[in-house]
Amino acid sequence: MASLWSSLEKDACNPQKKRLLETVRVWKSGKMSSILCVVGRQRPPEDGKDTAETESQEELSVYQEMTPKEAADVLKLMEEYKPLVNNSVAFAEQLSNNLHVLNEANLRAIISSEKRVTQLMSSIDEALAEVARVEETLQIYDELLGSVKQQMDHIHRENSLLHRIISNKTRLMDEILFLTTHLNLSREHCDALSQADLSSPSRVKACIAAAEALSGCMNIQIQPGYRKLQSVAEQLIMFETLKQNFENSFINHITSIFKLQGNAQVPALGQPVNKLSAPSHGLHHEELVPYAPLMAWLRNANPVLFYNLPKVYAQNLRRLYDREVEAFFEQAKTFLLGRRKGGLQERLEKLMVMGSRQPALCSLPGSSEGQEDTPGKGNVIKQVLGQVLRELQPLCTAEQQFIEKFFQLSQDATELQVLEASATEGGASMASPEDPPCTKPQSQLEEPTTQLLSEIFSCLEPELRGFLEVCSKVHPFSCLQVLVTLNDSIFEMLGSSSTLRSSFLNTVLGNMRFLAKSRFNKCIETLCKEIEEAKMPSKMKDRILPSVSLFEEFVNFSEEVFRTARQRGDLHEAHLRLASSVFSSINSLSSANLKVNTDMVMMENFHHIHCFLCQKKIHCLEDKKREAKQKYSEHMEKYVKYLGQPLEKLNHFFEGVKARVAQGVKEEEVSFQLAYSKQELRKVIEKYPGKEVKGALETLYRKIHKDLSPEENLLPVVWHTMEQEFIHQYQEFEDLIQRCYAGSGIAMDFTMEELLSYFNSITLSTM
Repeated sequence: MASLWSSLEKDACNPQKKRLLETVRVWKSGKMSSILCVVGRQRPPEDGKDTAETESQEELSVYQEMTPKEAADVLKLMEEYKPLVNNSVAFAEQLSNNLHVLNEANLRAIISSEKRVTQLMSSIDEALAEVARVEETLQIYDELLGSVKQQMDHIHRENSLLHRIISNKTRLMDEILFLTTHLNLSREHCDALSQADLSSPSRVKACIAAAEALSGCMNIQIQPGYRKLQSVAEQLIMFETLKQNFENSFINHITSIFKLQGNAQVPALGQPVNKLSAPSHGLHHEELVPYAPLMAWLRNANPVLFYNLPKVYAQNLRRLYDREVEAFFEQAKTFLLGRRKGGLQERLEKLMVMGSRQPALCSLPGSSEGQEDTPGKGNVIKQVLGQVLRELQPLCTAEQQFIEKFFQLSQDATELQVLEASATEGGASMASPEDPPCTKPQSQLEEPTTQLLSEIFSCLEPELRGFLEVCSKVHPFSCLQVLVTLNDSIFEMLGSSSTLRSSFLNTVLGNMRFLAKSRFNKCIETLCKEIEEAKMPSKMKDRILPSVSLFEEFVNFSEEVFRTARQRGDLHEAHLRLASSVFSSINSLSSANLKVNTDMVMMENFHHIHCFLCQKKIHCLEDKKREAKQKYSEHMEKYVKYLGQPLEKLNHFFEGVKARVAQGVKEEEVSFQLAYSKQELRKVIEKYPGKEVKGALETLYRKIHKDLSPEENLLPVVWHTMEQEFIHQYQEFEDLIQRCYAGSGIAMDFTMEELLSYFNSITLSTM
């Protein structure tokens, strides 16, 4: 393979001093013959091998692949000279001959086209001459247009100046029209503001229109430089003068109205009225409503002066409300105490004296003492107090709606605080120096409306407290009705969508509810203490203890009061506390020195409480009801044992028999005991014939009938318990005889049927 490559390189490349690089065999499609392509390049000189290698690499890098057309031409050429392909020298010579032929043809073509080239050159010279003439013409035209351009630039500059002058004149005219239009106040408005006549509705409307027009002129935004113009400065000074004069006149006028309303007279209560009604300030509000636009204007124009007006209003109207609210509660007290001989103050003093002298247990609604001034178990308290609260709600609501609208109080507390700070620093206070300072620190800033209402109705809470104090003197359990009425009123006010919720009135009623609940708890605590510490008399005409009667009266009264109440938590707690105290009071009878049987008294009282609780069906007292039943059953058993046994000796005999059996003596050997022999048993049985037993039972029945009170109807129950106990004892005796004295033929003198007939006959004879 190496020799073949060397010979090919020698034959193909050495004549041109080239070296063989690569051989490629090209196959023609469809034929089996192939064509050998030889690629070679010229050898570099020997003395510059490195440079030659570098150049050869660069030439190889710029080698381009043949295009498809060139490849086709090569293939066609090789097809034509196919016999010569295998002989490269002959093929190269043939190609060289063809090249010489083509060069000769090219030279002949060039010599034959010389005339055409001469003609082409002459045409080019003519075109250049024509281009020179055109350039000269263009130069002339350019010189002519240069002067025209200067003239057009001058005209353009003049037009720009004219447009700027026109624009400046237009803007100047617009600014002059703006100033003359917006800084112009009509003569009518100036006169209205200067005179400040607010004596009639038409003049008030004229002043409102003038004030709004003045605000429009003063609120116009103008450039700072315009204020240096003399006419503009004079106009602004005139506006400020009109504004200050009108502000002072309006404030003096509205303040005088506030003072007149505050000094208004309250109708006397000399004539009797059939309906309790709170005063109405509708006419006062209607008198001030036309000035509401001016109040809004003053609030925007001078917030410092405006901030003091609500205080002045509150200070003056407070005096009127003090008199009206006091008269209203005097009227309510009259309705509560009734119209009787003697003045209201005299009746109040009488109630206070009676309340301080009478203990709670003796001041029951059903007691004879104090009955004169206790109207209808306290129903009047609920009616009058409910009417008072219903009258106060629209009074406070109407006043709240008015001051919110009139004084524009629908702003947050932060803005009011800023206004107050500015008023304190820059404005003189318009409040009277005789008024007491505010007792609340400024850090605890209240809602503006609530703060103003608190000052206006400063006497409302003290008067309401005094009225509740009178209610507590009228009825011993008035705290219940007061608490229920306040709760219902608060729920009704909060649940009504048509009623304006006044935070001030909510606060007052909340304070009253807290006071009523405190008095209610104090009343319950006092009742519990007196019930537990009460001393029982030795002679008891009525077997039911006063504490039980008080508990029953309280429950009846409270259930009637709380029948429609929405909250019963306080009442349930009071019921449980009182029931525990009553049970403790009854249990304390065990240590009391009574002339009657203690168990019998305790049995009757617990039975009375059980029957009462069964009748009332109070859920929170179900446990107490079961406890009362258990207690009365236990004490009834003790009372039955206290009554003794009609067969006393026989009972003692068999108690001894049971004692011997318990000690280990056999039942069949008991009869051999001397004290419990058959003879001793017969002697004891002979002492209780049927007639004697029946007589003893009749005596026992009469004793029970005498001991028990007929109101409780416990005689049948106790007698039935006695019957069951006696039958159980009889059966026990018979059983002991059968077990310990078997075969002796000993038996009771009366049978079970006879014993039952004794009880039935006694029961029927007393019916």
